Amino acid sequence: MTTTTNPTTTPTSRSAGSDTAFPIRSMLLAGVAATAAASVAIAAVAAAGHAAGISLDMAGEPIPVAGFATLTAMLSLVGLVLAALLGRFARRPRRTFVRTTVALTVLSLVPDVIADAASTTKVLLMVTHLVAAAIVIPAVARRLSA
Repeated sequence: MTTTTNPTTTPTSRSAGSDTAFPIRSMLLAGVAATAAASVAIAAVAAAGHAAGISLDMAGEPIPVAGFATLTAMLSLVGLVLAALLGRFARRPRRTFVRTTVALTVLSLVPDVIADAASTTKVLLMVTHLVAAAIVIPAVARRLSA
């Protein structure tokens, strides 16, 4: 008599450092789209603030509206690199990404508070950081595994 056994496999959760493919393309596409949207939104916020009479001068030098968009894009792309690394190596990529980027957003407000600028300019700078974070963080976090 012969007995045949069919081995069953159960899906395993992805652990840190596993070879499971991380869907980086989806995250990068969403992140680049969010980066573009955030850059445009920040430029619009800065332009609207300037049109409303808020100075864009810091330490006596004007900040060009395009500079807001450029820095937003550069720093958002750094965030995408962070997300890619966390997506590949972190045990809980979404949670780690959100916690890290929220902490970095809070830290990004510190230079605004101590900047050599008018108080209205400081507030505008802080608002731009928060708007960018509100656009980019959720868009990228949604693409990371919980």
